[in-house]
Amino acid sequence: MALEMKVPSPGESITEVEIAQWLVEDGDYVEKDQAVAEVDSDKATLELPAEASGIITLKAEEGDVVEVGEVVCLIDTEAKKPGGGDGDDEKSSDDKPAEEEEKERQEKKEDKKDSDKAEAKTETPSKSSTPSQEQDTYATGSPSPAAKKILDEKGIASKDVKGTGRDGRVTKEDAVEAKASMGTPGTGTRGEEKKKMSMFRRKLAERLVSAKNDTAMLTTFNEVDMSPIFELRKKYKEEFKDKHGVSLGFMSFFTLAVIRALDEYPAVNSMIDGDYQVSYDYKDISIAVSGPKGLTVPVIRNAENLSFRGVESEVKRLALRARDGKITVDEMTGGTFTITNGGVFGSMLSTPIINPPQSAILGMHNIVERPVAIDGHVEIRPIMYVALSYDHRIIDGKESVGFLVAIKEALENPEELLMDNDVKRALEL
Repeated sequence: MALEMKVPSPGESITEVEIAQWLVEDGDYVEKDQAVAEVDSDKATLELPAEASGIITLKAEEGDVVEVGEVVCLIDTEAKKPGGGDGDDEKSSDDKPAEEEEKERQEKKEDKKDSDKAEAKTETPSKSSTPSQEQDTYATGSPSPAAKKILDEKGIASKDVKGTGRDGRVTKEDAVEAKASMGTPGTGTRGEEKKKMSMFRRKLAERLVSAKNDTAMLTTFNEVDMSPIFELRKKYKEEFKDKHGVSLGFMSFFTLAVIRALDEYPAVNSMIDGDYQVSYDYKDISIAVSGPKGLTVPVIRNAENLSFRGVESEVKRLALRARDGKITVDEMTGGTFTITNGGVFGSMLSTPIINPPQSAILGMHNIVERPVAIDGHVEIRPIMYVALSYDHRIIDGKESVGFLVAIKEALENPEELLMDNDVKRALEL
């Protein structure tokens, strides 16, 4: 019996997917629950598991866009798993008749003789060659050895140089004075490749362009002295990891600082829906994570209820799922504010693009030791530049600047503003 495998619904509002890659070939035997394909939706890449064991027949090709519920392959559930035979129908080389073996040996000897004759013929100089012909190696207009070497170093073809020597021959002086044309290709490779972007990448590009075109996006910047956080992590990171099994990173400090700032400036935690502004009393924080298929943005739900340990555990869980390509559409749906960290790739400063339909996004960057003025003296401090891109239609300049300043204040005074002056209790140590 042939079982029809149909495309399951990856999530609400998704009506079609793209066959990104078949993990099996037509006619293969597959086991139940074995991943047979990867499919791209506009939000994530998902694996398609076999619904039964049997021989698979593919009904769609890689790159095909198929609707949810459409048949993409058949599985013959009555087919038996291929296995090794009992050997009765196969004969080993020892079973060959003696005359067949002798015939094969003779054929090998004849092949070797023919090969030796061909090699000897190739190595034998042609009798028609004369000493005068061997000495006359330069054709009319060809470069001298010295000129050829210079031209090769410059990446210039001899045919592109006008020779001034006898019979138009290119001399050394011609080669020295020769200059490559602006349109002359260099000596490096000039290949190119054209491939179709995945549905996920195409949708991401569409959303980014839409965010730029459909919002009044502005960006404000500030800088943060990370010294207090460095000192806390240096003092407690080992104990924190031993106790909770996760590292005390920067994301927990930034997430809790964002939650505090969103409480002070609720307009940043809102969205536009037509002529209405929708505000939320919860904080679902999206975090940008780089995965094998590109940037994904999983969501930390109700981050306002999480401690340092809770944030770090959730960040680790979502990052691992994104890295392994196991992140689900539900885990990336929603979110009221986004944090992205370009600093892990070495970015010093950027203007992050809003993650629609959200109204703001915070950009973290790399931490660099910079000279700063402290109480009239120059000191070297670890400084991070931060950026807040926001939709000016519902967030005013005063709110955006105040929001970023509130984040800066919390990060530069975490013990008081994020830990209520009780570090051990805040870190659950």
